[in-house]
Amino acid sequence: MKVLVTGKGGQLAYELSQTLPEGVELVSFSAQELDITDREAVIARFEEVQPDVVINAAAYTAVDKAESDQKMAYAVNESGAENLALACRQWSAKLVHISTDFVFDGRSTTPYQPEDAPNPLNVYGASKLAGDNKVSEVLGQNAVIVRTAWVYSCFGNNFVKTMIRLMAEKEQLGIIYDQVGTPTWAKGLAQLSWRLAEQLASGNLPREEVPEHQALMLHWTDAGVASWFDFAVAIQELALEKGLLDKSIPVRPIPASAYPTPAKRPAFSVIDKSLTETTTGKCTIHWRAQLSNMLDELKALSL
Repeated sequence: MKVLVTGKGGQLAYELSQTLPEGVELVSFSAQELDITDREAVIARFEEVQPDVVINAAAYTAVDKAESDQKMAYAVNESGAENLALACRQWSAKLVHISTDFVFDGRSTTPYQPEDAPNPLNVYGASKLAGDNKVSEVLGQNAVIVRTAWVYSCFGNNFVKTMIRLMAEKEQLGIIYDQVGTPTWAKGLAQLSWRLAEQLASGNLPREEVPEHQALMLHWTDAGVASWFDFAVAIQELALEKGLLDKSIPVRPIPASAYPTPAKRPAFSVIDKSLTETTTGKCTIHWRAQLSNMLDELKALSL
């Protein structure tokens, strides 16, 4: 199986390369090597690679910047996704497309189901939803869309690494307590993506009652629930335990209203993973256990 991965240089693409299954040929491209907003460039790359499956890990993810850079956010997240889907259709390739919890407005009090109506609060979420719709329209049953949230990795910039740096530098931190979701270790998301790629390529992907003209919509994060404050407290506790930090600082809960940002964010981003678990046979692992695994890896890399 030959797999083309977009978004090389990002957290998920890195973890996809680290978890490459046997028998899979991986070809990955950065934004500089493949501009997915350029349809002709996409077609040229497909002609060159001739992939069986594409994993689209490329996205415009600067949530606050997207509010003032709407044109580029939509170019990457909508038009880019559509270009990949059209090329997949032309080359009879399958697509695993990575999306976001930000398609929801966060007003629910129970985990969002894949079929729940989206209602994004910001340009990033709206542009990702537009891309999801294009993928589904173009490829139908030949695509899977995976919504995820709060992704982090040993590689790249993310909340975990930022917290460890700030905890080493600052006397105290104030972290938002009234936005709730679930952290996701990118390595687990990569392993799920490989499982879906294999199931798509072999035609062994259960779709239950999803119409042929629609892509299968799945959700994936680690298990459990946390606020950003809870997440930060756990990062400090585990980093101290593992010797990644040598001192403890006060971490105080603050409301989101005390930290205004250009983009509104959902207050509740917990998504239900049960369909994904039954579809793939993969079980979610609690976010704190995955955080511990990631910090072990981070420590080993720093030695």
